[in-house]
Amino acid sequence: MQLKRLRVAQLRRFQQPLELADLAPGINLITGPNESGKSTLVRAIRAAFFERHRSSSVTDLQPHGDSSAAPEVELEFCWQDQAWHLNKRFLARKRCDLRIDRLASAASTEASEALNGDEAEERLAELLGFSHPGRGASKAEHWGIPGLLWIEQGAGHELREAVAHAGNHLHSALGGELGELGEVASSSGDAILQAVDTQKKALLTATGRPHGDYKTQQQALEEQRRELTELDARITAYRDQVDRLATLRQQHAEDQRDKPWEALRAQQHAAQAQLDQVEQLQQVQRHDEQQRGPLQRQLDLLRDQLDGFEQQRKTLEQRQVAEQKARDQLAALSAREPALAEALAQAQAAYQAARARLQQAQRQQRRDSLQQTLAQLAQQLKALDHSLTQARKVQAELLEQRQQLQRDQIDPHLLEELRHAEQARSELEIRRQGIATRVRFELRPGQQLTLGNTTLADSGEELLLEPAELLIPETGRLQIIPGGEDLSALAREHQRLSERISALRAQLKVADLIEAEARAASEQTLTAKIQANQALLSSLAPEGIELLAQQQQALRQQQATLGAELEATSESLTKKPADHTRSATPNQALDADSALDPNQAEAQLETAHQALDLAEKAQKDHQLALTTAQSEARSSANERQRLQAELEAPERQTQLHSLNQALTDALAEQQILAQRIEARQQQIEAARPEILKQDVGRFASSAEQSESAARARELELNRLESHLEALSAEGLEEQRAECQLACEQLERAVHELERRAKALSLLQTLLRQQRQALTQRLQAPLQTHINRYLSLLFPHAGLSVDEQLIPHQITRTGNAGTEHELIDSLSFGAREQLGLISRFAYADLLQQAGQPTLIILDDALVHSDSHRLAQMKRILFDAAQRHQVLLFTCHPEHWRDLGAAPRELFSESSL
Repeated sequence: MQLKRLRVAQLRRFQQPLELADLAPGINLITGPNESGKSTLVRAIRAAFFERHRSSSVTDLQPHGDSSAAPEVELEFCWQDQAWHLNKRFLARKRCDLRIDRLASAASTEASEALNGDEAEERLAELLGFSHPGRGASKAEHWGIPGLLWIEQGAGHELREAVAHAGNHLHSALGGELGELGEVASSSGDAILQAVDTQKKALLTATGRPHGDYKTQQQALEEQRRELTELDARITAYRDQVDRLATLRQQHAEDQRDKPWEALRAQQHAAQAQLDQVEQLQQVQRHDEQQRGPLQRQLDLLRDQLDGFEQQRKTLEQRQVAEQKARDQLAALSAREPALAEALAQAQAAYQAARARLQQAQRQQRRDSLQQTLAQLAQQLKALDHSLTQARKVQAELLEQRQQLQRDQIDPHLLEELRHAEQARSELEIRRQGIATRVRFELRPGQQLTLGNTTLADSGEELLLEPAELLIPETGRLQIIPGGEDLSALAREHQRLSERISALRAQLKVADLIEAEARAASEQTLTAKIQANQALLSSLAPEGIELLAQQQQALRQQQATLGAELEATSESLTKKPADHTRSATPNQALDADSALDPNQAEAQLETAHQALDLAEKAQKDHQLALTTAQSEARSSANERQRLQAELEAPERQTQLHSLNQALTDALAEQQILAQRIEARQQQIEAARPEILKQDVGRFASSAEQSESAARARELELNRLESHLEALSAEGLEEQRAECQLACEQLERAVHELERRAKALSLLQTLLRQQRQALTQRLQAPLQTHINRYLSLLFPHAGLSVDEQLIPHQITRTGNAGTEHELIDSLSFGAREQLGLISRFAYADLLQQAGQPTLIILDDALVHSDSHRLAQMKRILFDAAQRHQVLLFTCHPEHWRDLGAAPRELFSESSL
């Protein structure tokens, strides 16, 4: 089969017609970049053959956004001296026309044949070996032989489903070569296997278990055997029960004579009396145990108080060590101060010397620059004087507003910080009020108290944020220290915020936040006015007259300034600069009369500046450390003096003596109580109350069980006598004989069915073995074609196929010897290469069977390395000697040595 011409119109991206004509019988290399329409042409070929012309499920063929389009595909191909012309249109104005003409070179004189609609589509399906869906779009299971040979983009490695869908056609091709042998292996042998399998399934399941009548007979046999076993058990039980009856009669007579439960109950009462005495001792013991808790808590409290006194002593020792450490650190820092001051002085002197050298060099450079700049300024001023005659009123007003803005301008960052600080102080004040100590008072008429500097009368409430004294007339004074660390921390934070607010107000030059907000609002208003005047000035002078006026004034000032600077610079250059290098190092000294490089002088200044910064930072760090050390020394001394005074107070010694005496008394009382509890506990343990409880329970349980066992034996004796009388009338021996006879009959029937099932299984195995041998003979032609191509890719390798004619395993020689690998375990590129080889072999097989072949490859072998791709090109070229190949690719540079001229899609003529 050779495709001669392809034409598409109104199909996806090809809204205008596109035609590929004069297609070669071998390889046709069709190239184009991504999104150029290569896959669209492949889809068009598939639609022309696979899709029903009347199908409404092919809307994907329409160009995007054009729902009224009627996709059309036109094909011309040759097969067996016939020219086939197919024209198919979808969706709108649906049609399918097929015309078959004899070629001029054919000897036949048959007339042309024209088919339309479904008849034409069925003729094509019969020719190429595929089928149409009952309804909806065509799918892979309908594509048959073309689905195997026409490879979609990225699907070259997917072979199993394609072979399965084309399996019947492949078996037919193989059967044509081997005659009836192929039919037996592919279809005729199925009838015999099916018959054997049906009969086997009537007796056995898929796992080999009994089924149907075989299972029913087997279950009946098992049921009969269970009944026989049950009868044997019942007969044995009857004999055992007769023996049991004699034993029960003897035991019942002994119970009536001895009555052992009465002696056990007497032992129970004696053990209970001993247990009651022990429980009285335990009750007294629990009372003494309860006294231990309060006594132990008293001891813990006394020890905690003594530990507190000891901790104060240790804290004093720690404070003394910290005080000495702070004094040593202060002395060491003070000793370093002269050396740091000397280093700072030297750095300052070096900086001044470098600064003088840089100024000298800059004056020299500045003089030359000033002369050139003044000449340029003279020309600019001459041009500006002519332009500045208008808009003076607006300009003056704008100048005044800018001056006022300069006076009223306020730093927004400082203002925002002031707002946050004010808000934080307000929130802090609320927190202080919340945790402050509240003193509520209610005094009798005429009575007064003094709290700090406040006189309290009648009733009310005071909040204390700081320590205060409460004076009670004719009684004394109370010192109230509010809060704790939280309140102290809040007070310090409140003071810090107040100081920061004062500093911010001073920086902003305002009395309070209200004034600052007013200045900010005034600044915004003034800025808006300035913007309005600037817009007005721009409308009066579109070319920026006011700006030119400012430039004129600036240039004049700059001219005067530069002139004076030039004169001063010239004079300064005629004088020797002051000697700033006396205190500098020899390397930093420079003759003032010599020419100076400003860059070099600036680098020296930067070095001196860095050294000065380091010296100043060292001095600042030293001062901070010195201040910190002085503060820590004072704080440590004060804390040590306070603790020492507390430890030496007389009342503390009295309290310590009282606590030690109380601890001694409590320990003595605890010892007496422990001795009493221990002695009683020994008495209780000697009595073994848990064993006494067990004895009471054991004797009670034994008496109850003994009496219950006697009653149970009496009941069992009566029941067993009645039961044996009933069993003697059932005839168990006769029932067993009948059951034995039925069991033997079922065993013969099951044995017969078992023999039949084994015979069918053996027959099925022999038939499958025979069919496997025939299938291997059928695979031989396909294996020959596969080996032809495989030797070009993997020399001395073998590729085996399974019963479904699908490549299964590759055998080749590696570093470790012969390797066997499943196809599915190979890499994507290797599976794609073997998939193409297999398809070429299928095409050869179909061609030998007289069926048409056409191979379509859409961007195939993109995952192959350069070596494998070169070998696959040899394979592809060899296959193209027998089949037409349409190869679509977006990498034409990879196929330059394929032996086919590339056809660029964009260069094809549109009709």
